[in-house]
Amino acid sequence: MTIVQVILPVPLFSSFDYLLPEGCAMPTIGCRVVVPFGKQRRSIGIVKGFSSHSEFPIEKLKPIEEVLDTETLFPGILWDMLNWASAYYHYPLGEVLFHAMPILLRQGKPAEFTPLWQWYATQEGEALDLNSLKSAKKQQQALAALRRAPLYRHQLDEYEITTATLNNLKKKALADLRPIQPAPIQWQSTFAVQGERFKLNAEQAVAVGAITAQADQFSPWLLLGITGSGKTEVYLSVLETILAQGKQALILVPEIGLTPQTIRRFKARFNAPVDVLHSGLNDTERLAVWLRAKRGDNAIIIGTRSALLTPFQQLGIIIIDEEHDGSYKQQDGWRYHARDLAVFRAKQENIPIVMGTATPSIETSYNVAQKKYQQLTLTQRAGNAKPATEHLIDLKGQPLTTGLSPTLIKAIKEHLNAGNQVMLFLNRRGFAPALLCHECGWIAECPRCDHYYTLHQKHGMLRCHQCDSQRRIPSQCPQCGSTNLMPVGLGTEQLEQGIGELFPNTPITRIDKDTTSRKGALEQQLEDIYQGGSRILIGTQMLAKGHHFPDVTLVALLDVDGALFSSDFRAAERFAQLYTQVSGRAGRAGKQGAVYLQTHQPDHPLLLTLLEKGYDAFTKEALQERQATFLPPYSSHIMIRSEDHNNQKAPQFLRQLKQFFEQHPMRDSHLWVMGPIPAIQAKRGGNFRWQLLLQHPSRGYLQKLMSVTYPQIVALPESKKVKWNIDVDPTDC
Repeated sequence: MTIVQVILPVPLFSSFDYLLPEGCAMPTIGCRVVVPFGKQRRSIGIVKGFSSHSEFPIEKLKPIEEVLDTETLFPGILWDMLNWASAYYHYPLGEVLFHAMPILLRQGKPAEFTPLWQWYATQEGEALDLNSLKSAKKQQQALAALRRAPLYRHQLDEYEITTATLNNLKKKALADLRPIQPAPIQWQSTFAVQGERFKLNAEQAVAVGAITAQADQFSPWLLLGITGSGKTEVYLSVLETILAQGKQALILVPEIGLTPQTIRRFKARFNAPVDVLHSGLNDTERLAVWLRAKRGDNAIIIGTRSALLTPFQQLGIIIIDEEHDGSYKQQDGWRYHARDLAVFRAKQENIPIVMGTATPSIETSYNVAQKKYQQLTLTQRAGNAKPATEHLIDLKGQPLTTGLSPTLIKAIKEHLNAGNQVMLFLNRRGFAPALLCHECGWIAECPRCDHYYTLHQKHGMLRCHQCDSQRRIPSQCPQCGSTNLMPVGLGTEQLEQGIGELFPNTPITRIDKDTTSRKGALEQQLEDIYQGGSRILIGTQMLAKGHHFPDVTLVALLDVDGALFSSDFRAAERFAQLYTQVSGRAGRAGKQGAVYLQTHQPDHPLLLTLLEKGYDAFTKEALQERQATFLPPYSSHIMIRSEDHNNQKAPQFLRQLKQFFEQHPMRDSHLWVMGPIPAIQAKRGGNFRWQLLLQHPSRGYLQKLMSVTYPQIVALPESKKVKWNIDVDPTDC
């Protein structure tokens, strides 16, 4: 009797034994099965393996009810990576596997292509004189596009065509929808490089040559290129070699907003299928891209963090753009780091991986120093553009107008008068970070979090940026009854209002989470900026991430003091990266850029290092400091967090764990157990949050310690009374 070992999406590290019924086809490892689980419950599981015996009596084992797949969902190397990741991050394999699957597959839907709906021009639409639609410009443009080639639904955003416009054409019998059964795409036989190709400079040519020379083996590269040095052109040139071999490519980007401009460049260069994969797609679209990658139908996938978990028929290279970006680290559930996991996958696939950035993470710089990665450097900006001039503004004693000093206002006027664009950076969205009663000092605070409500005046709401709760702005103080309520501090919404008053005839665009939540909104705003329709750009860190604005000549960081003082040892690194990335947006070939930084701390060592010596000098100093203090990358961390609505239970569990580790037989003199202490966000969503940090010079030791002790921790009665999790290589300490 064959016993099938099945992994279920439950918080357990063990598999479950089931019987394979007579006459049932033998499932493959990595395929889905339907099994009974619990009382009168059917569950979808993943086949992990087979055995001829079980630790349970055969008569007590239940049979598999249905085999859903004829082949594995996780081809060999991907299966190995996910199993390794489960062990490394100490997260149940069932939940890791289900995290890696598209939602429709988790629900039991078939792992097969569904018809794709395609818009096309009807015979009447093909014959119509387009000039007859002059009064309906959008319909005219849409019909012209359909006459060039039919468009699938998922392509409409790319062509800036709305469903409403197409429905109007359908009512006129000029366009219609039809289902198309996707056939395998043999793009390799017709692959060619097309469109405009820029001549590589000497540094770019060296980089391309070095990477392609090792294209058939595992080779991790740091492509260190200052902003505007042409890293994307290096990516494209390398891909010419990879795609010509018939292999696929995975491009990881940190933000959904980076994909539209990136995909345009990749599609313009290659006549091969390019897909995007990110959380902005609906479930059907995500499954279709996943299936195309597995079958080899797409040449390139551009996606955010989770795109790394996609199966490929023949993956040839992984490229990680802005490798330093914090969004590559998952901050809840399975807390994996996509950059680190991508390096592991590249090694397993025996392919190159290129990590591009102007501001490498300290860990990546360390790996270069340790000869684990090779570094390629780009120092020339396109068109030999000069570096931006840097100006430090001391805010002490200065009168401010909506957060702007007189010096900065004067500079903004000069750059606008010269016909250029200006970028103002403020990493706080909303109108103001707090609402204060001027009479008694009451401040509107979220009752579920250790955090003030942010004032969003446009919508008349107070919103908590931690748990997303909101309430109407009160008309009077709930503590003293006064109506004298006033905003405290500056947010992007208030900045936009103030700038509008200072420059009333100047078009302004604000880019933050509030203005880009609607699908397609960010793309529309970026296009408006590129076309020169907006002159002043206001935004949060979304503006700092890879966007190319050729007419921006002035960049200003309005308030950086909060980033200079933090208990998190990585805060300085994040600010240094942010400053360098933002300042790199100023100026391009033929236009001298300027960067203004407002602060009350003009003599702060971090600012002086960045302005006088640059990011490379900061990295060297940071590595020396971390080595002296035994901080990562010179040691390894595992964070154990607990939370509960009772502020006694959460720390009590961690205190018990601390005693447990300090008395454990595996403990050596190098193990530090620090805490428990309140988390940086000590209360969120009604729960009090605490953390315990394990530190050791050896990553292998910490991994072994956690593997040995995890079952013992789970067995503790207190572990069932609080919510807790393990974070390996945490990025917020």
